[in-house]
Amino acid sequence: MIVLTSSAKTIVLVVEDDSLIRMLAVVTVEEAGFDVLEAESADDAIRILESRGDVRVVFTDIDMPGSMDGLMFAIAVRGRWPPIEIILTSGHRAVAKKDMPESSVFIAKPYESRRVIDVLRDMAA
Repeated sequence: MIVLTSSAKTIVLVVEDDSLIRMLAVVTVEEAGFDVLEAESADDAIRILESRGDVRVVFTDIDMPGSMDGLMFAIAVRGRWPPIEIILTSGHRAVAKKDMPESSVFIAKPYESRRVIDVLRDMAA
């Protein structure tokens, strides 16, 4: 008898324009047991989401250059891919719950890895 089990991990898309911060976020997410994709802008992230159907969580910075900032990107994600969970982060501004897409979470920078991991695990559950 063959028993098939799913070994698929939750896929998290990290969107951060600062390469060092992105690298640290990717390491944090991977060490928590998730698979990670990365993008340096909302435009790159949209292209990734359009080409894949398996992204479960987006972890995005708010303050990014390009055609849209992270908050506009999060609103676009909620509109086009409603099942995707969203974590917003910024070291320059706080975002009120009423200004964020429904059921998204804001984590201020500098963030503790433990906080990010706890939120990711809650979202993946």
